[in-house]
Amino acid sequence: MENPFHHVSVLAEECIAYLNIRPQGVYIDATMGGGGHSERILECLSDGGRLIGIDRDGEAIAASQARLSRFGSRFTAVKANFADIGAAAARAGAEKVDGVLFDLGVSSHQLDTARRGFSYMNDAPLDMRMDTDVGQTAAELVNELDEQALARILSEYGEERFAARIAAAVCAARARKRIETTKELSDIITAAVPAAAARAEKQHPAKRSFQAIRIAVNGELEAAGNGIRSAAALLKPGGRLCVISFHSLEDRLVKRLFQELSRGCTCPRDFPVCICGAKPTL
Repeated sequence: MENPFHHVSVLAEECIAYLNIRPQGVYIDATMGGGGHSERILECLSDGGRLIGIDRDGEAIAASQARLSRFGSRFTAVKANFADIGAAAARAGAEKVDGVLFDLGVSSHQLDTARRGFSYMNDAPLDMRMDTDVGQTAAELVNELDEQALARILSEYGEERFAARIAAAVCAARARKRIETTKELSDIITAAVPAAAARAEKQHPAKRSFQAIRIAVNGELEAAGNGIRSAAALLKPGGRLCVISFHSLEDRLVKRLFQELSRGCTCPRDFPVCICGAKPTL
């Protein structure tokens, strides 16, 4: 049976090059998904090497275990949020690793599977949870959050300039009837965005808002920050940390963290000598 997660892994060769894989090293794919990047890493490892694949999505774990079973003991899958990468590595028996890969954001499988409720292109129950076993659904968020908080999420996580209008429209709609499906939400957002602005942007009017709600539901930016910090602490000397990001919020977060983790001393610039003793991690 074809892997339901099958897709072309983004930047696969670049990831392999930058990870600088040691055949007997230990690596973590912190966002395993369908196992595309994991497979490429495993192909570079010898029998003494190991890959730990982490994902919070149970469907991803099952698909990857089936896809990568031929690698035997080289591969271990752990169902976890990558924010808890340190604990996940410990569960798999790894104290330090030679490299970690993050591929941030939603997977193509999650977007393309209508029943998961991520996409404004398909009608489905509003869910958007990467781990369907825990947490608040998108339906709960849009129906229960107050208008000001909803507008803040749309503005901060979606960089949506019509956030206030959309939040007001959502609150007005839910006062009449609970919002249950992706189509209902998409139609409300589309009606709230000025038609001229929608035509000028040449993208679906709900795109930014759906991104924002998904990020909020899954705590994506907080998880990325915690995960990257913890991953850096797991690296052996000479280890590599690679992060793929897709939009400006992720990109800024990753760049800021890499700068911070490679800086070391946090003393004011006018101090003649360092008294904090902080050393760079990266």
